[in-house]
Formats: sequence, C-alpha cells, structure tokens
Amino acid sequence: MPILEVQHLRTWFPVTAGLLRRHVDDIKAVDDVSFTLEPGTTLGVVGESGSGKTTLGRTILKLTPATGGRVLFDGKDILPLSEGEFRPLRREMQMIFQDPFGSLNPRLSIEAIIAEPLEIHFREMSRTDRRDRVAELLRQVGLKPEMMGRYPHEFSGGQRQRIGIARALAVKPRFIVCDEPVSALDVSVQAQIVNLLQDLQEELGLTYLFIAHDLAVVEHISDHVLVMYRGEIVESASAEAIYAHPQHEYTRKLLSAVPSVG
Repeated sequence: MPILEVQHLRTWFPVTAGLLRRHVDDIKAVDDVSFTLEPGTTLGVVGESGSGKTTLGRTILKLTPATGGRVLFDGKDILPLSEGEFRPLRREMQMIFQDPFGSLNPRLSIEAIIAEPLEIHFREMSRTDRRDRVAELLRQVGLKPEMMGRYPHEFSGGQRQRIGIARALAVKPRFIVCDEPVSALDVSVQAQIVNLLQDLQEELGLTYLFIAHDLAVVEHISDHVLVMYRGEIVESASAEAIYAHPQHEYTRKLLSAVPSVG
C-alpha cells in the first residue's frame, strides 16, 4: 500500500485588482497533480524556480491550503482534517527546509531547536530524556553531542543543515519532504548531505519527497522522478529512464543545463 497518494491536487492563489480587491485571476502554482509514493522510496521533483515544487511539498504537509484534490496518507485523506485532528499525523510527516540558517532560530541553542518538536509532541518526556534524545540525534547526523549548547551562527552551512535534519528526525517521522536541502550548500558539502540522507533512509526506513532544481542531485538519490512545469507534471519516469531517454522538451532543456566536466 502506498504511504502517500496525491490525487488531482490543486493549489491556486487568487489575483485581485482595484480598490475592492476584486478577484480577476488565479496563479495556478499546483494544477491537477497526481502521483503515488511507496514506503522506503524517494520521489524526486524537479523544475525551475516558480514551477510549483515547493508549493506542492507545503500543500502535502498542510502548510499551504489546497484549493482542491486529495492527499491520502496511509489511505486517509488529510486535507479535510482540522489542525487538532491532524496533529497526531504531524509527527509522521516532517520537512527539511532549503535555507539551513533561516530555518533555525538564532536565539535558541541547538539543544532547544532540536528539543522543540519533542516538547510539542511528547509532553510526557522528561528533560533528561529529551537531552539524551538530542544527543542521540546529533550523533545520528554526524555531529558531536557536546555541540548542543552552541548557537546556529557558530556552525557552517553543512553543519546547520545537519541540525535541520536532526530536528526533522526528532519525532521519528516516516515521511519527509526535503525542500531543496542542498541548493544553498557548496558542491563538496552537497554530496555529504545527500549521502547522509540516503544512509538515514536505509537505517530508519524513511520515505522522501526530494525537491530540487539540480537534476544531477535528483538522479543520485531518487527512485522515480517527476518533472514540473508551471504547476503541472510534464513527465514522470524512473530516475534511469528520465536521464537516458527524456520524453518532454522541457526535461531535455533541464538536462542540457546540467554542467558536465570538460
């Protein structure tokens, strides 16, 4: 059974004009998108800026309201659920954000940042247990537990993204939306983070929706790839097929933009 089924999902943003803010048009950020995602696999979503990739991920997690369609998690449509009804499922579905600095509160220590979701979802957990869990998570993402007293500005971009990953893992989710998690990092660090995500997937049985504009990264991590253009899926195929035999002209243009040695 798929862990996630997206059926005819639409996320439109109204365009208004005039003094009365009259509705004159819609920006169709996500327009009639459908796909399924099997447990333990990675679905890559690629496209240029403005193609609707991030809006798709945020809509699936109910961070952006959907205009129509269905999102089934373990067979249950989550879009009609109230925030109270959805809260138990929020633990199962987490997000790793693009900007590893902007997504971390600069006023909080690393311990407080990673422990925050534990305080929300596991209120019965003692302070000692939370601290032990934070130490375990830091080790899991390749950082030292003694770093938990430091603040975000004391870390490099790659280290901050590892902290973001630790925070996403804190509540033991099964499904993670990775929203361009390496695009703000140096190329050498990108490979380390992608390898870490793959190791964690194998170790914890995670399922990823991996959003990126870099096709080389998506090819490395994904089992299946969706190509988005102006809110729609224009091509869907296995990672191998989409790079060996791209069918859509837009996919071919994206591939031609990937830098190659020499």
